[in-house]
Amino acid sequence: MHRSMLLATAAAFAVATAYAASPVPATGPSDEATLEKNFRAAVNRDEMRDWLKNLASEPNHVGSPHDKANAEFILSLFKKFGWDAHIETFQVLYPTPIAETLEITGAHPWTATLQEKPIPGDTSATAKDPALPAYLAYQGDGDVTAPLVYVNYGMQDDYKTLARLGVSVKGKIVIARYGAGWRGLKPLLAQEHGAIGCIIYSDPSDDGYSTDAVYPNGPARPPQGIQRGSVADSSYFNGDPLTPDVGATADAKRLTREQSPVILKIPALPVSYADAQVLLSHMTGRVVPGGWRGRLPITYRVGPSDVPVHLMVKSDWSLKPIYDVIATLKGSTYPDQWIVRGNHHDGWVEGASDPLSGQIALIEEARILGDMVRKGWRPKRTIVYGSWDAEEPGLLGSTEWAETHAAELMQKAILYINTDNNARGFLAAGGSQDLEHFVNGVADQISDPETHVSIGQRRRAVIRVDALEPHSSDPATVARIKAEAAIAANPAKDFPIDALGSGSDYSVFLEHLGVPSLDLRFGEEGDSGGVYHSRYDTFEHHSRFVDPGFVYDGLLAETVGSAILRAADTDLPLQKPGNLADDVDRYLKEIKKLADAKREAQQTQAKMIADNVFRLADDPTKTSGPPIVLKPVPQINFSALDSAVKKLKASAKAYDEAFAKNAAHLSPEARKRLWAVMQSIDQTLAPPVGLPVGRGWYKNLIYAPGRYTGYGTKTLPGVREAVEDERWDDANKYVKITADALNAYSGRLDQAAAILNGK
Repeated sequence: MHRSMLLATAAAFAVATAYAASPVPATGPSDEATLEKNFRAAVNRDEMRDWLKNLASEPNHVGSPHDKANAEFILSLFKKFGWDAHIETFQVLYPTPIAETLEITGAHPWTATLQEKPIPGDTSATAKDPALPAYLAYQGDGDVTAPLVYVNYGMQDDYKTLARLGVSVKGKIVIARYGAGWRGLKPLLAQEHGAIGCIIYSDPSDDGYSTDAVYPNGPARPPQGIQRGSVADSSYFNGDPLTPDVGATADAKRLTREQSPVILKIPALPVSYADAQVLLSHMTGRVVPGGWRGRLPITYRVGPSDVPVHLMVKSDWSLKPIYDVIATLKGSTYPDQWIVRGNHHDGWVEGASDPLSGQIALIEEARILGDMVRKGWRPKRTIVYGSWDAEEPGLLGSTEWAETHAAELMQKAILYINTDNNARGFLAAGGSQDLEHFVNGVADQISDPETHVSIGQRRRAVIRVDALEPHSSDPATVARIKAEAAIAANPAKDFPIDALGSGSDYSVFLEHLGVPSLDLRFGEEGDSGGVYHSRYDTFEHHSRFVDPGFVYDGLLAETVGSAILRAADTDLPLQKPGNLADDVDRYLKEIKKLADAKREAQQTQAKMIADNVFRLADDPTKTSGPPIVLKPVPQINFSALDSAVKKLKASAKAYDEAFAKNAAHLSPEARKRLWAVMQSIDQTLAPPVGLPVGRGWYKNLIYAPGRYTGYGTKTLPGVREAVEDERWDDANKYVKITADALNAYSGRLDQAAAILNGK
């Protein structure tokens, strides 16, 4: 270890010592602020460290012995802490590899290494259970041989560039680098463009030696590191691929594997950048555009390769059990109102940072809450903790549990709080944007251990700094970043929280059931990206490079615990809808600009095609092709949405003003009536109709993952994606459907404002 590393680690442990645990007082405090302060003081980082070392000692993928052992260990802790806890088991389709091959045959044969070698002194070398080899869950098994084509990140714009370069992937195997979009889009788009196989690798320009020293000397990805993951087409639905909309119980009615739209049709594998270099060194054809060049010591060419590549994947497609640990503290005053909190416990290998850094925060929160109950405190609302299994292959554990209990959750759940991986750095918060004020209220009371200002102040600072040099070429994204910086700079306003797409266990709650949801974590300073989903996401890597001293893992427990206490004990609704109204207004303006920009781009391209400028501008000595022709963009009638947003802003303003003036003085009967109106208000934004083009599982009309963005968020998705995909009938249809949902939300606000005003 370098001297600088030793100093940084020592400093982090000193901070952890300064934040050592203290016991919860034996007598309950009289006010909420003291209760939260005592909770935060009770966080024990040394105990969290020991839990992580145990939980991350062996591979934790679905079906592994240690995944089940961890569920049973977590269950035993909940029971020890005094919670009413049990395991709920579901039977899900989870494929595991039987055989894999990636090779070049012929005069100079070569075979890829599909398992990472262990690193001496690391858990990767001491674990007794075998690690899952290089694998992409829900790819389509197959045995194919073909030349390679390099497709950069393998996103939609990359295929537009390939068309201009005169290169087709039909009948070929594509090789794409990780980044710029969710991994599952890479084989999906390859499949849609006629490719017969897909290889994905992590280029050192993104998370390898060009970013930092590689593990074990630094946090970055070593040459043999492999990123596993799921490639299920989750744009249709999350959870078990065979049981959409219903829990995957033993007797559930199931689709066949062939019927499931989320399972891909072509074989795919991830590889290391050491192996990718061998494959890419065989490419011929045009040198790639500048933005396509990584940091391997080769000339990046599009292809095809000068040798065929053999790719074979064969999997076991059987049902496998998964284990959700569910623990409950029953509420004393409002037992039928639930605060639900979750984090998953399965990983691709050891999973120390992803997800167990968040899991130890969840466990620590449960320990302190249990101790508080033993000493006389009881939450007013019921608190439900879920330690989910099978998140990594497609949010299976949380989705199957929530689908099984959907009716009860829609009746009782007032908030879901999610965490996942965690690291040293800044608070990151996303979720239902009518909860922005609630998040700000929590963040402003918690001190950042490095700077000793509130984590809210630090969040505002990084939003403003990031806006100086936005890392995006998309004008709409840049405009959003700058607008959020202006909000963050105004202390009279709440700092913004992110709109959520998908990628973690909040998805079923927010986007399928319409339950208000938050996703919280810390990060940007500690670096786990270089070992993401690899064999090297270990206790040693996390404790050295991601969160030395477990300072921010403990801070996550402090933050979420404070939010849980505040939500569980408040007598008043959590929403401040004025923030949501402002965001929705901005989203509609973005869509209008998008439609205008697409119309202008189509008209410009049509004139250029008519003038033959593309052919005349091409280099005649190189392969080339015409651009993909853009469709004309008709005028879209946004009037219904214009009216709905105007109404939403007026209703939200009236509610917020009435709440600020009168909420604290409501009678018990008026509070009861207010809760009856506000408890399920967010469900009005997720009507049963759902999204178009087979995406009815996603019902939230404000937030959804994009059809071609994977995890990435699409706001007002029914309208926005219809415009992006040139589905003009759907655009006009969902203007009306989305307007109706906003009007229903506004109608609830009008009822609530009347109650607040004594009517």
